[in-house]
Amino acid sequence: MAAVQQDQSDRQNSVLAAELVSMMAEDGAHARLANSPDLAEQAVWRRLTARHGDRLAEMMAEHGWPTEQRVGAEAARAAWLVAQHADRQLDVQRRAAALMTEAVASGAASARDLAFLQDRLAVNEGREQRYGTQIGAVADGRPVPWPCEDPERLDERRAKVGIEPFDEYTARFAPR
Repeated sequence: MAAVQQDQSDRQNSVLAAELVSMMAEDGAHARLANSPDLAEQAVWRRLTARHGDRLAEMMAEHGWPTEQRVGAEAARAAWLVAQHADRQLDVQRRAAALMTEAVASGAASARDLAFLQDRLAVNEGREQRYGTQIGAVADGRPVPWPCEDPERLDERRAKVGIEPFDEYTARFAPR
């Protein structure tokens, strides 16, 4: 009986993993539409991320956070990406952040990924971000983050969760 239940659980996790990886691939194929000047293209992106956010919400309600141990590294990363892009579904981002917090505490999820999601959620809720991962604009050729709490200790907080110093991170965003 236990072996049958384990086989069913393994099959279910494989199905979840495949679905999450598929959503990440679809997200990547359409990401350029997010900031398109064409409003119809932006609408395609919004519908896609909403559909993915809805599905992730269902998965989280039934299975909890899709950890690497449960669904594999690629699918766990995909779940994080879907949550990260659920900008118009704050309930999904809040639930994902809460479940990821528990998973990070038990060593089952990435503290770095959680920091990015927490910052994204803070910006979406109009709060200051902790880790400076969300860039609001580029001014005078320099990336400008959304407001951050206690900016003097930003790199210290970033280091604790495995994120490179702010200046190194933002160098990637600078126009070339």
